[in-house]
Amino acid sequence: MTINYAARLARARARMEELGIGLLYLPQSANLQWLLGIERHVPGFTYTVYPGGWLNGAFIGLDKGPILTVPRMVADFDLGNIPGLDMRVLPDRGDPAELVRGVLKDFNLQGQKVAVEDRAWASFVVNFQRLLPGTQLALASEVFYPLRQIKDEQEIALMRKAGDIVDKTMAEALKKTKPGITELELLTEVEYQMTLHGSDAPSFPTALYIINPRYDKTGFATKGRVDRAIEPGTSVPFDFGAVYEGYCSDFGRTVWIGEPPAEYLRTHELVMASQAAGIAAMRSGKITAAQLDAVARQVIDDAGYGAGFRHRLGHGIGMDVHEPAFLNTGDDTLLTNGMCFTIEPSIILDDRWMVRVEDVVVVRDTGGEPLSHYSKQPLVVA
Repeated sequence: MTINYAARLARARARMEELGIGLLYLPQSANLQWLLGIERHVPGFTYTVYPGGWLNGAFIGLDKGPILTVPRMVADFDLGNIPGLDMRVLPDRGDPAELVRGVLKDFNLQGQKVAVEDRAWASFVVNFQRLLPGTQLALASEVFYPLRQIKDEQEIALMRKAGDIVDKTMAEALKKTKPGITELELLTEVEYQMTLHGSDAPSFPTALYIINPRYDKTGFATKGRVDRAIEPGTSVPFDFGAVYEGYCSDFGRTVWIGEPPAEYLRTHELVMASQAAGIAAMRSGKITAAQLDAVARQVIDDAGYGAGFRHRLGHGIGMDVHEPAFLNTGDDTLLTNGMCFTIEPSIILDDRWMVRVEDVVVVRDTGGEPLSHYSKQPLVVA
């Protein structure tokens, strides 16, 4: 799919000018991928560090750049040639401060602010301030959050593909879900199936929120990181997400192992009704984030299970799995056509079970459009 990165760059520069920002610095990040198409790496447990690695990123001015500054090994092994991009490479024994000083000569800041990626290395900020003492810094999120919040139809198509991957993954994982399977086996199967069906990476750590009165407690639920067999009489709430061409999904369904009690089926029905009410209310220009949370929550409150709905209804999602706005009390963001949110109500009954559902949904004029479509009927493994 061809994305018009030149148009995105023009929009970002217009936003920079509006905010009095003369220069933008972005390391490899969702913002850089959205702006220029430079892919992120799958995160690891430890950090790969190169000499002078603090400068690794892109400098974008109002009318000059982008200029990409990278250590030699990043240029040789991670990026290769990027057509049309000014790449300046730091030799293994080079002086990173001198390279950045040379880059900064290309930009005329004239007292304007410099916006830095919110999660940039502190080493970059400290070294940058030494090069331009007294420069006022701002957060890159001030530029990008308004631009990324509303997705165009190309972006929604990519997120729909990520939704298709989790639908297929859930279908395969359900085939393996049975009494005696361990949490570790089930988690491994989910991540294998996501990869098999085309996911770039998990969009967040895959989790099983299992509540069982016979298990040792590690909070209200475990994250499924133990090699423990799943017993009959247990609910197994899945929580996982795929990434497709940089765009995330976030998905959840709950499976009951054994014969479900009548009250479990009742709570399952309420959670699905809560989600349906929320999706129906997602009409562009008609409801705020906080009001949407209240609409879905009311279904569960009215049935007497309000104390079991302990978290927000959902969150924005796109190239990051969690983005503003947040479907929660106090967020007065007006929902607009093209915004994407998770809708994920749940009922948590301590020492008994948890029921949750989660889909990514796009705000439309007549109500929400889900981007994943797996069954919402009770999933029961006898």
